Amino acid sequence: MDPGFTAEQDGIRRTLRELLHKRCGPEELRAALETPLGHDPALWAALAERLGLPGLALPEAYGGVGCPVTDLALAAEETGRVLAPSPLLATSVLSAPLILGLGTDAQRADLLPRISAGTLTAALAVPAPALVTALALTGPQDGDWAGGGRAGGIQARRVQGAWRLYGEAAQVLDGHSAGALVVAAHTGGFVRSRTLLFVVPGDAVGLVRTRQTALDATRPQARVQLRDVRAELLGSEEEASGVPEALSRAGDFAAAFLACEAVGAAGRALERTVEYLGRREQFGRVIGSFQAVQHRLADVYVQIQAARSAAYYAAWAAGGPGGPDGLAGPDGRAGGLALAQALEALRRAAAEGIQLHGGIGFTWEHEAHLFFKRAAGDELLFGPVHRLRAHAAEGARLFERTEVSV
Repeated sequence: MDPGFTAEQDGIRRTLRELLHKRCGPEELRAALETPLGHDPALWAALAERLGLPGLALPEAYGGVGCPVTDLALAAEETGRVLAPSPLLATSVLSAPLILGLGTDAQRADLLPRISAGTLTAALAVPAPALVTALALTGPQDGDWAGGGRAGGIQARRVQGAWRLYGEAAQVLDGHSAGALVVAAHTGGFVRSRTLLFVVPGDAVGLVRTRQTALDATRPQARVQLRDVRAELLGSEEEASGVPEALSRAGDFAAAFLACEAVGAAGRALERTVEYLGRREQFGRVIGSFQAVQHRLADVYVQIQAARSAAYYAAWAAGGPGGPDGLAGPDGRAGGLALAQALEALRRAAAEGIQLHGGIGFTWEHEAHLFFKRAAGDELLFGPVHRLRAHAAEGARLFERTEVSV
């Protein structure tokens, strides 16, 4: 692993930081959260036109930039710094890799160029709370998480040669505004039980989408109801056995992306706290001059730096050789471990920021609570931290007893 950034990576990060500084300040962030979409479409268009961010890790044949997925994960550190609300995670991290890895040539040619251009957003619809199970972040993909049995989840059946979906998925990231949904559904009954992925247009007949109130408003979520909705199978039935592996690879990359994003948010939360303590006076001195306060900030800084190193390694590992879409890195546990460490660092930085800001830090008017909610919200969606670590330890057989012959 080369610990330095390439010139292209430095350029992407620098340009992205400049753009977000101009277009996603605290006031713009709050205004975007109040819109029906939950994000600023003008900012999303600028990210697509100036940087090609939605298609950064997609092949040039589909209108993408053709960069490795490592570059997209590293770019997430900059979006995390400002808690930028955008469909990037749902579209380019959770959905596009599945379309690229499993879709037919016709599906790729139809969906990926529009995703690269930023004109189409997508969302992965998995019955709640099975997202972490589907992505294999906190445990194996055991059980009928897509909705097995006679009721519950999402069911798929073939009617007169066409696939029809019925059921419900909650906590779908950007599911209320996505132009296309990648839906995980259970099919085959009890004899040939399996999970398939389907593509559903956002305007499909029978599709009902409702935005939900989320703990972290910067990650809009929706409840998606499918009432006998016509759907197109992603890929072919013959390749259905590859669905779990594709989801697992996407999950490892998503974990690396989220880890970098959390590190960026933690770093910015610490910066804001240090800035405040450098000008706030108490007992005739600036608060930042007190040794006890400095020790607390130093501990947070060390934790963030350790998390940043883990996140960078996970980003590099996600871009290593492996599957046809390049998502299977040399260390499949790197993403989950990095995410656990990054979420802990963000939670610590945000909590210390609220405490050290004093009374103003506890108010809705201050941005400190947004960083804390990002840490708590991500842990609810993709954790918890102890299960991320436990799954990685199990995969590494860390606690297995081995017999030693003397």
